Amino acid sequence: MAQLRQDYQEFVDRDTEIIVVGPEDHNTFASFWTKEQFPFVGLPDPDHTVADRYGQEVKLLKFGRMPAIMVIDKRGQVLENHYADNMRDYPANSDLLTLLDAANAAVTP
Repeated sequence: MAQLRQDYQEFVDRDTEIIVVGPEDHNTFASFWTKEQFPFVGLPDPDHTVADRYGQEVKLLKFGRMPAIMVIDKRGQVLENHYADNMRDYPANSDLLTLLDAANAAVTP
């Protein structure tokens, strides 16, 4: 999440909202969110409702819920998804920004 915070304004400039879904209960999640001062939306998902809907994996031997990054357009279409193999497996922000540029260009008249 730190990498997303680092380039958050780049995402905002592309009319994009970042939403992070976490497995913690509301109070634990809110406390962490306040402490870290993330500028984007955080959604607690202790019952794994959202995670299950989008197929996010849980691997107990690798510390639980694996990171997943999805780019979803304004129509609700998943343009890209990345299911991590480990806790450090994230696409580079530059790759995500390039994808957003292409998606925005495709819908701009």
